[in-house]
Amino acid sequence: MIIMNKEQYERIQNRENWEAARPRKLPRPTYWPFYFAMGLAFLGWSVKAGWVIAGAGLVILTIALTGWITDLRHESGKRGNNRSTAADRR
Repeated sequence: MIIMNKEQYERIQNRENWEAARPRKLPRPTYWPFYFAMGLAFLGWSVKAGWVIAGAGLVILTIALTGWITDLRHESGKRGNNRSTAADRR
């Protein structure tokens, strides 16, 4: 059970100055995190398997990271500049 005084309770109940959580629109689903994890798994596996697997892991990791960042940049461009500033938070 949470114990609070009357002032804390009233502050919680006063919702006039509440804002919607950010980001208001979630990014679309993507497979890039899976490929990134697969590249990391190949790198871990390369400790036993050798440098060929390490090279494959680095290639997969680089492609996945590039694709993921590109998706995020294009996604943020579609939504516009939604970065909050100190003035927005006041």
